[in-house]
Amino acid sequence: MTLPRLSKLSVSLQASNLDALVLNAGPSLVYLTGLHFHLSERPVAAIFTADHEPVIILPELEMLKVKGMPVRAFPYSENPAEWDGVFRQAVQSLGLDRKRVGVEPRQMRLLEFRYIEAAVGAMSRRPDFPDASDVVSRLRVRKDADEVAAMRKAVQIAQSALEATIPLIRIGMTEKEIAGELVVQLLRHGSQSEMPFAPIVSGGPNAANPHASLSDRKIRPGDLLVVDWGAAVDGYVSDLTRTFAVGDVDEECRKIHQIVQEANAAGRAAGRPGAPCAAVDIAARTVIEQAGYGQYFTHRTGHGIGMEGHEDPYMRGDNQQLLEPGMAYTVEPGIYLPERNGVRIEDNVVITEDGAECLSDMERGLRRVG
Repeated sequence: MTLPRLSKLSVSLQASNLDALVLNAGPSLVYLTGLHFHLSERPVAAIFTADHEPVIILPELEMLKVKGMPVRAFPYSENPAEWDGVFRQAVQSLGLDRKRVGVEPRQMRLLEFRYIEAAVGAMSRRPDFPDASDVVSRLRVRKDADEVAAMRKAVQIAQSALEATIPLIRIGMTEKEIAGELVVQLLRHGSQSEMPFAPIVSGGPNAANPHASLSDRKIRPGDLLVVDWGAAVDGYVSDLTRTFAVGDVDEECRKIHQIVQEANAAGRAAGRPGAPCAAVDIAARTVIEQAGYGQYFTHRTGHGIGMEGHEDPYMRGDNQQLLEPGMAYTVEPGIYLPERNGVRIEDNVVITEDGAECLSDMERGLRRVG
C-alpha cells in the first residue's frame, strides 16, 4: 500500500467534490495499492474515501493478498447469491448514503458497477456516480524517478529485442512469423510476459493501416515494414515503432520515410514544461502537411504512457493541457498511402524540469531488412 499516493488521492477527492472513488482490478488500483487481480467472473472492488482506510471487496481465496495491509476487507464465498449482501455491508461501513461515488468509466466493468450501484442505491434513492477519471489521472500523469527508471528499462529491453530480431527477418517470412520471433526476443531480453500489446508487424499495403492485425502475408521486396512493439518492466511499459525497407523500395517510399523522420524530430523537440500538448502535435503535423502529405497522417501525434500503453496526456492539436515534469508520452507521426505502403516512427519522451528526455534512441533512418 503506497501511503503517499493515498494521501494525494484524498486531496484529489476533496478537490473534485467526491465522497468516494470505486476502482475495480486494473492499473489505477495497482498504482494506489500495489494489488494485482485478474479480471474474472469474481468481482473485485476497492472503495477509497478521504477520511477512512480503503475498503476492498474480494473473493475469500484472494485474502492472502491483503494480509497485513491497512485495508478493511470484505471477503465473499463462492456462492454468488451472497455477493450482493457483502457489497452492501462494505458500502454501508463507509456511510455512503446520498454521497457522490466516482468511477473510472474506461475501466469500470458492468459486473462490479451493478453491485456498487445496488448497494449505494439501497441507501439513497438517487445514487450519483460521476466520472472520476481525472481524480486518479492527476496523480498518475506525473511519473516519479522510479517510474521513469522502469519505463527507461522497458524501452531498452524493447530496442534490444528488435535489434536481435532484425537479423532473423527474411523476404518471404509472414508478418505472424516476424512477430513471433520478436515476442520470443522480448521475453529473452527481460520483458514481463504481460506486454503492453501484441506487436504490430505490417508490410506493404498492410502498413497503410496504422493498427493492422497480424496476417499470413509474406513480406516482399519493395515493402515498407512497420514494426510497432513494446515491453513491460515492473508494471510500466514502452511503446515504439520503426519502419524498415524490405529489399529495394521506390523513391516515394524513401521520401515519405524521410518526411516522417523529420516530423518525429520536430514533435520530440516541441516538448518542454509549460508547452501545451497541442504544440507537439502541431509541430509534427506541420512537417507532414508542408510536404504535401497531410491527408495521409490520420491520427494524433501521440498519447501518454506509463502503466498503460495509452493514458493521459494526449498529443492532439486541440489539447491545451500543459506539459509538466514527469509527464511521459509517445511521439509517433505517420504517413499512410492506402493500398500501397505506410511509415510510422515512434519514440517515448518524458518531460524534465527544463526540457524533455527521449527514452528511446534506436536508429530512425530507413534500414534495409531481408
